Parts: sequence; C-alpha cells; structure tokens
Amino acid sequence: MVLFKCDLHVHTNASRDGESSVEEVLTAAAAAGLDAVAITDHDTTEGAIAALACENPGVLIIPGIEVSTKQGHLLILGTTRVFVPRQDVIETIAEAKLLGAVTIVPHPFHQWRHGVGLRCREALLAADAIEALNSRYIIGTANQKAAKVARKYCRPATAGSDAHNCRFVGFGITEIEADDRSAEAILAAIRAGHVACHCKKTPLRTYTHQSWNSAIRRMRRRVPQLHHRPRRRIIRRKK
Repeated sequence: MVLFKCDLHVHTNASRDGESSVEEVLTAAAAAGLDAVAITDHDTTEGAIAALACENPGVLIIPGIEVSTKQGHLLILGTTRVFVPRQDVIETIAEAKLLGAVTIVPHPFHQWRHGVGLRCREALLAADAIEALNSRYIIGTANQKAAKVARKYCRPATAGSDAHNCRFVGFGITEIEADDRSAEAILAAIRAGHVACHCKKTPLRTYTHQSWNSAIRRMRRRVPQLHHRPRRRIIRRKK
C-alpha cells in the first residue's frame, strides 16, 4: 500500500474566481509536501487539462471539475469531461459514475456556498464521498455537520482546501492508502473509504474578501444592464 497526501479540491485561474495559474498551483502543491492534487475548476476542465500537459509537475495530477448542479456544487474526479451545469444533482452523479469517475459532495452544509446537503440529502447517499473538512470556514459548524452526516451515512469523508489562490493549496489534506502510485488507484481507494482527513483554516480576511468578490460578481450577472437614453440637448435660440 502507498500513502498519499492529497488536496482534492483546488481551483486555478481557469475558474472565474480563481487567482493563480496552473503552474503556480502545482509549484505550491509540491512545496506543501503533497503527493497529489485534484484540479477542480468551476464548470470547466481547462485547468485540469493544462495541468496534465505540464512536464515534471512535481505531484500526481487528478483531473476533475466542480459542477454547478441544480441543487448546488458537486466535485467529479478522474475525468476531463465537462458536465452540463444546472442539471439535477442525482442525474449528474449517475452520469459521472457511468464514466467511472468519483463523486464528492463539497461543503454540503455551507449556506452561502451552494451546499447540496441543504437541498438534496439523497445526493449525500448517492455520491461516493462527502467533503467533511473544507478549509474555507468561519466557525466550522458546517464542517462538523458534514463529518457527522458522513459517519451516519457510512460515507468516506474527505478534505479539500477549496483554494482559489495557490497560497492555500494543502490547507485541506486527505490521506489515502492506495494500491499503487496512480490516479486510478487513488480514486479506487476513495470509493473504498481508505481515507483520513484534516485541515487548517483559510485566514478569515482572505475568506471574507473572496466571498465578497464572488457576491459582487453574482449580482452583476443577475442584475440586467440599465440602458439610459442619451439626454436630448436643448438649444435655445437667442431672441
């Protein structure tokens, strides 16, 4: 058996809210002493594909994606396929499993971060694992609830930094006992529950700053642009 230290939830600037390049993320992962890192950008696998193309990345690459389903976010690992967003989460899980990918419900009980567990408890049973530790938290109650539910449902519990900047890669670590040094073996070990996890907190200032920026971006996307008619110029004739 081979013991891997993995961060299973990392974003690059391929995500709309990511701040670091693929190369910066991989350098940070190696510096943090990780053996593997999952690239899971929002609704795109461009970052994962770019990471797989890197020469001598320093860590094992697990390609993945964080899909915005109808009920919230879903991590899918072991694929470079892009899934249609805003589909039902159960349907997306089934589609991923047909491809042989691993599904993890991230931050399931985070109220303002698209937690699937708040809207579809069935997904916690359907997915291969539950992210019990996410480093982006304020007081940790959502993580505690996720860990409790993972135990109740007998689901493997994973950790992820959910890093949107390379400085925080490795803040969430899942230790995985795999049969060999391959992404396929890691994914099989996650399914089998050969995992242990721990994390440390992303600095509050960074978390709130990123959350505020994300909220602004969402508002700008939802609020239609107001088109003002140009004011007519009134020319008064001199008497």
